Amino acid sequence: MENHEGKLGRFSSCRGVAFEIKPHADPFAIPTAAMDSGRSSKRSWFPWGSLSKRIVPNYGDLMQRSTSHASSHFCDLELEDDDDDDAATLPDIEEGREYEKADPVPLPLALPPAKSKREKPKPPPSSRLSVILLDQGLFTVYKRLFVVSLAVNITLLIFAATGNFGYARQRPALFSIGNILALTLCRSEAVLRVVFWLAVNCLGWSWVPLRLKTMTTSLLQSLGGIHSSCGISAVAWLIYALVLTLKDRENTSPEIIAVASAILSLLVLSCMAAFPLVRHLHHNIFERTHRFTGWSALGLLWAFIILTISYDPTTESYSNDIGSRLVKQQEFWLTLAITILIILPWITVRRVPVRISSPSGHASIIKFAGGIKAGILGRISPSPFSEWHAFGIISNGKDEHMMLAGAVGDFTKSLVANPPSHLWVRQVHFAGLPYLTNMYNRILLVATGSGICVFLSFLLQPCSAEVCLLWVTKGVEQNFGEEIKRMLSGHPKEKVIIHDTAVLGRPNVSQMSVDTAKRWGAEVVIVTSNPEGSRDVVDACKASGIAAFGPIWDS
Repeated sequence: MENHEGKLGRFSSCRGVAFEIKPHADPFAIPTAAMDSGRSSKRSWFPWGSLSKRIVPNYGDLMQRSTSHASSHFCDLELEDDDDDDAATLPDIEEGREYEKADPVPLPLALPPAKSKREKPKPPPSSRLSVILLDQGLFTVYKRLFVVSLAVNITLLIFAATGNFGYARQRPALFSIGNILALTLCRSEAVLRVVFWLAVNCLGWSWVPLRLKTMTTSLLQSLGGIHSSCGISAVAWLIYALVLTLKDRENTSPEIIAVASAILSLLVLSCMAAFPLVRHLHHNIFERTHRFTGWSALGLLWAFIILTISYDPTTESYSNDIGSRLVKQQEFWLTLAITILIILPWITVRRVPVRISSPSGHASIIKFAGGIKAGILGRISPSPFSEWHAFGIISNGKDEHMMLAGAVGDFTKSLVANPPSHLWVRQVHFAGLPYLTNMYNRILLVATGSGICVFLSFLLQPCSAEVCLLWVTKGVEQNFGEEIKRMLSGHPKEKVIIHDTAVLGRPNVSQMSVDTAKRWGAEVVIVTSNPEGSRDVVDACKASGIAAFGPIWDS
């Protein structure tokens, strides 16, 4: 992830939805151009040669004139506001090129400009940490799951330490391994794909209470809270196991103590790398540390199990005949399950041919063979052991599927500048929040910018739910190309609502979402936007009595 000073925002990602964290308070602010027709035009520096910049003509008294940069990131509405006449973006400054303005291309799908009041500016958060930990509330489902899981483990640990839970006192390492299995299950894409499928097929009936559906959605979206809590609990149980071992070192070997200490060190390092602030500011470091320390700890865990089972304290030696004893140990079966879950996605990794086109310098469309069910996300990588990037999948469910990647980081920019002929993929695609659309009867899908990609499949293939799509973006054709525009055409205007901010100006997206949800009769709203935008839409819908869900930082 890149972090730049000044007015340049930084980029992050949220489980298939990339976004930009902005220093300004208004998530939907768009810089407005002066109405003076005699004023000289702006010049902007971009790295995409002769690519034309769309501006808005003067419509007189009918509409306030607005200036809109082509979107350079995944699902935000605009670039940074700039008080100067020369507005610059990150790619502009890096490459130092400029291009000319051109007349706008009319957008066929749009609502009349809505009457909305400009939102009052909100004070910026005091720190990035407060945004991550407090921005979405102190008592979210994620945090409650974290606290409950941690409280259960700490209670059991206290009982064991005080002699009230003899089984745990005798086998603390088993409880540490059990927590590692639980956190692995919460992040296993293959397991979660099955869980999401069961949720849709068991609860996706009209007679199932809406309250039960929304509770299930909140739970499935927030399983990361259990994952994080079990990671900390695993460290606590292993520390307790190591303390007991050191007290009884006469009946163990130095090798067992050394291996257990190494596992503990790796788990602590992994937890530190996953700390929210570290993960937020240095995501690549977090990802690689989490992966390689996890693999190393798993290898040492096998060594620990084999050493502890084969060691005979009476002779102070190791036995070679451990097969029959090994299969009788619970630690062995739990570790075997962990190993299978970790290996499973990697045995499906393939290098596949891709076709990449760039409708603009701000986004690329990556096409793969094979149809994919609506609501599914996938991961791609230029180098499978270094980095993976998740994107929503667009597919009609037949011959091919595609991903829409905003040019926000080194990898996504390289897809535009130097498109590869092959990419690495995981053939086990995973289900995210949009997949649960099929669990409801009537639903409103709200997207900004490139966040549209994860929702398009619900228009291209049959869906059990009645879906209404609200898309707030800038320059559909110039940013996303004729193909995306064509996918959105031909649908009833009450089902597909496109608000082009380059033509219609900045809307109050929160109020617009509430009004559309009420008009559509939506049971629930799912939004894909930047963090502030998603939060505002979700809060506004909930305040109006409409269930709403958006990406959370660890969803």
